[in-house]
Amino acid sequence: MGVRLHLPASFLPLTLGILTLLPHSLLGKAVDEGNSRNSELLQRVKRGWVWNQFFVLEEYTGLEPLYIGKLHSDMDKGDGSIKYILTGEGAGSTFTIDDGTGDIHAIQRLDREVKSQYVLRAQARNRLTDRPLEPESEFIVKIQDINDNEPKFLDGPYQASVPEMSKIGTSVIQVTATDADDPTYGNSARVVYSILEGQPYFSVDAKTGVVRVSLADMDRETRENYTVVIQAKDMGGQLGGLAGTTTVNITLSDVNDNPPMFDQRLYQMSVPESAPVGSVVGRIWARDRDIGVNAEMKYSIIDGDGRDTFDISTDPTNLFGIITVKKPLNFESKPSYTLKVEGTNTHLDPSFRHRGNFKDVTIVHVSVEDVDEPPLFDQPAYYVELPEDAEIGTVVKMVSARDPDSANNTVRYSIERSSDPEKFFYIEITSGSLMTVRLLDREEIGWHNITVLAMEMNNPTQISSVTVAVKVLDVNDNPPSLAHYMDTYVCENAKAGQLIQTVTAVDPDDPLGGQHFYYSLAPEAANNPNFTLRDNQDNTAWILTRRGGWSQQDQTVFYLPVFVSDGEQPVQTSTSTLTVRLCSCDHEGNVMTCNAEAYSLPASLSKGALIAILACIFVLLVMILLMLSLRSHRKKPYLCDEEENVHENIVRYDDEGGGEEDTEAFDIAAMWNPREVHHPLGKVRKDMLPEIESLSRYVPQVCVVGGGGDSNVHGYVLAKLLEADMDPCAPPYDSLQTYAYEGEGSVAESLSSLQSGASNTDHEYDYLNDWGPRFKKLAEMYGVPRGSLACLM
Repeated sequence: MGVRLHLPASFLPLTLGILTLLPHSLLGKAVDEGNSRNSELLQRVKRGWVWNQFFVLEEYTGLEPLYIGKLHSDMDKGDGSIKYILTGEGAGSTFTIDDGTGDIHAIQRLDREVKSQYVLRAQARNRLTDRPLEPESEFIVKIQDINDNEPKFLDGPYQASVPEMSKIGTSVIQVTATDADDPTYGNSARVVYSILEGQPYFSVDAKTGVVRVSLADMDRETRENYTVVIQAKDMGGQLGGLAGTTTVNITLSDVNDNPPMFDQRLYQMSVPESAPVGSVVGRIWARDRDIGVNAEMKYSIIDGDGRDTFDISTDPTNLFGIITVKKPLNFESKPSYTLKVEGTNTHLDPSFRHRGNFKDVTIVHVSVEDVDEPPLFDQPAYYVELPEDAEIGTVVKMVSARDPDSANNTVRYSIERSSDPEKFFYIEITSGSLMTVRLLDREEIGWHNITVLAMEMNNPTQISSVTVAVKVLDVNDNPPSLAHYMDTYVCENAKAGQLIQTVTAVDPDDPLGGQHFYYSLAPEAANNPNFTLRDNQDNTAWILTRRGGWSQQDQTVFYLPVFVSDGEQPVQTSTSTLTVRLCSCDHEGNVMTCNAEAYSLPASLSKGALIAILACIFVLLVMILLMLSLRSHRKKPYLCDEEENVHENIVRYDDEGGGEEDTEAFDIAAMWNPREVHHPLGKVRKDMLPEIESLSRYVPQVCVVGGGGDSNVHGYVLAKLLEADMDPCAPPYDSLQTYAYEGEGSVAESLSSLQSGASNTDHEYDYLNDWGPRFKKLAEMYGVPRGSLACLM
C-alpha cells in the first residue's frame, strides 16, 4: 500500500530530482538507507506515503490560488472515506488542502527573500473513526527564486578622501552592493559595478567595487570636492537586470605643494616712542594656498637696522607674524627702522621640494612717532652721604633732568612732601639743588629717602620722579653717660679695696671703630677718701672702697661724681653722680637696712600715724565734694504740683527813689546780668522762686556799644513774657507781674532805655558814681567811657 504526490504538469520540468523523504514514524526515529549497519539493526517499516520533493516559484500574481500538488493514498477507493490532513509551517494560513481530494494550494503570495522553504506534515485518517491510516510524514516545499530584488548599497552614501596630486590608480574607497536574490540559483545575485558620474577623475572596478583615481595631478587648490555616482547591476550586467546606485563624496586632502608668498612686498608700520617693551607694532602674513599644518609659518628678521630693536613671533594660529618692540624707542635718536623679514613653511613634503624653497621675503618699514614725554633724569637714582653736623643750607646734591623731546621745554623741580614730611630739605626750583633747611641728627633719623619731581614748564601733566637716598653720617656729637646703675650701696662691714659696683657707659653715637670709653673720678673727687675708680679698659669701670670702718652714725649717703669720655674727635665728656648708700648687711653681704634720709620716715612718725593722716585727708575730701554737690542742687525747678500753695501775687515796679531796696520781690540788677544775680538773705519772697536763671537760657546775649539800648531791655521783657506763657511749670497762673517804666517822679528820673528808642543820641551815666552806694551797681553797669563795648549777659 502506498500514497503518491501528483504534481501538476507545469511543475514537472522544474523538478530537480526524486528524493525519498524519511517520514517521522510513530516511534519517532528516521531510517537512514545509506547506513548498512542501521539497515541490519532496524527493521524497515513499510511506507504508505510516497511523493517527490518539489519547487514553487515565488511572487505568483494569479487571481486563483496556486496549485502545488495532490496527495493520494492507495487505500483511497474514491468513496470519500479518507480524510487528508496538512499540518506544519504555513498550514491553514499559507497552504490549504482539500481533505477529500488531497489537492494542496498556496493561498498567499510566496517570497523567497522572506522564507525560502516550508516544512509540512501530511496524514491520512478514516473520516468516520478519525483513526490514522498512515504514519504522519514530513515533506518540504522550497520556494524557487526569481530576479525580483535590485542590488542595494547598504552603507551609502559614502564619504572618502584622497591626497591631492595622487597618481593614477590610487585606491580611494571600496563600495559594496547587496542583492537579496538567491546567489546559488542563476545570475539574479551576480552584481557588476560601473561609474555613472565622476569621470574622468575616478573609476570603479566592475567586480570589486574599488574606486580609484583615474586622472593625474588633481589640485585641491583648483577643485576640492567631487561627487561620484556608482551603479551596481545584477544578472551580470546583462540586459534586463536590476540596478541600484549610490553616491561617493570624495574630498581631496591637502599636501604642501604650494610655497608661501607675502601679500605685500613692503609693509608700512608706525609705533609711538612711548610704547613699552613687548608692545605690538603690526602683523604680516605670508599667504599660503595650502591649509592646516601645510600653511603654518615661521617668521624671522634676517636683516635691517631694526633687528636689535624689534622682534617677530608667530601668532597662536601659526599663520601670522607679530612684530613687537624689543628695546625702548626714542624718536629724537632714531625716527625710523627697516626690517627684512622671511617667512618659511614649518612642515615640508620632500616629494614637492622640486617646486621651490617654500619661503618668501618682505620688507617692513617702521616709523617711530614722537610723543610728549616726561622729563628724564640723568641718573635712575641718587645716593648721597652727608654728615649730621652739616650746616643749614648745605647743598646735598644737584639733580638734573631734561625734556627728551625736541622742544626741550624748561624743567622745574620740587620735593614730594610725603617723602620729607618733617621738611628737612629744600630744592631750588630751577637749578635742582637739593639742600638742607634743618639740622640733621643721625641718632634721630639715619636715612632720608627724598623723592624729587621734575615737571615740564609748558605741560604740567608731564612729571617724572627720582629717588635721592641721603645717608646721614655719624659725628661725635653726643657725650657718653653712665648706664642703668646710678644708685648703689656699701655695707658697714666693707673692707678697703672691696668692689661695690661695676659701671658702664652708653653713647648714641656709632663710630666706625666702635665705642671706647675712659672713666675717672671727677676732679673735685679725685682725692675722695672713701672710694676710688678703676678703669678696666674694656668700656667698664669698678667702684672700689678706699677704707674700712664704715658707720651709719657718721654718714649714710655718699655722692661720687664719675667722669666719662669717649675716644672720638671731638672728644665728648660727661659727669654723672653715683649715689652710694651705707647699709647694714649680714655676713654674706645681703642688705638688711639702709637709713638713708630719702627713704626713711621721721622717728616720731610711725606707719600707723601716716595711714591715719591719709585717712583723715580722704574723709575731708569726701565731705568737701558732698558739700559742693548739695550746693549745686540747692535750687530746684518749679514743679507742677496741684498741692502747691497758689495765691494771687501782684508785684509792681512803678517807682524808684530808694534804689534797689525799694524792690521787695525782684532785683533790678537781674535784668542786666541774670547770671550774676545774688539774693540777699531775708529778702527773697517765700511765695515765688526767682526765675531769672531759667530765663537766661532763652535771652540772646546781645552786645551793645555805649552801655545801653532801649531795644535790649524791651526784648528782655518780651522774652520773659513769652517764657511765662509757654512754660507749663511757671509760677501760679493767677500771678500778675507788671513791668512799667520806672523812675516816674523820681529825682534821678528814669534809668530805663525803653523810651529812648526814638533817640539816636548816646547816654552818659558817669553821674551815677555821685549818687552814693545805693546806685553803685548801676554805676558799675553804665558808668563806662564813651564808645566802650558792653555785653548784655
